Amino acid sequence: MGVSRWSYGDDMEQRLSIVTLGVRDLAVARRFYESLGWVGQGVEATVFFQVGGLAVILWGRDELAEDVGIRDDGATFGGIVLAHNVRSRTEVDDVVARAESFGAAVTRAPRETFYGGYAGCFRDPDGHVWEVAYNPGLPLDADGNLTVPRFGLDDADAGGVDATG
Repeated sequence: MGVSRWSYGDDMEQRLSIVTLGVRDLAVARRFYESLGWVGQGVEATVFFQVGGLAVILWGRDELAEDVGIRDDGATFGGIVLAHNVRSRTEVDDVVARAESFGAAVTRAPRETFYGGYAGCFRDPDGHVWEVAYNPGLPLDADGNLTVPRFGLDDADAGGVDATG
């Protein structure tokens, strides 16, 4: 693996891969973004949008909070999780440990994920939630850009969420 132009030695690469928005109603949120002209793909109980070299994902707010290991009390979680995807499980462990050594609170220790990857989560000193993930289904290119694949599901099979709600 080469060194990214956005990496400095052993530091975490300067890259944002995914922004996940926790939403109250997935169908309503999808209709809103698609009304703006975005093209989404429903996958199980989520909707993926390719946005330049990263993805925006809509997911139920309760499920998102549970996944990152925090309690959503309405005051300390904004419903947004930033993801930094990496190229290996070892990188997940390294980045989460490094963040913790500089004051991050680990909310979910790195472990295998339901989607076949490996991820851990932390809150930075201001409470912003980050997921560090290795996901073989969402590979990074040489510059660290993420491309959402065509999942091949039609919306009827995507958790009951379709473009019409």
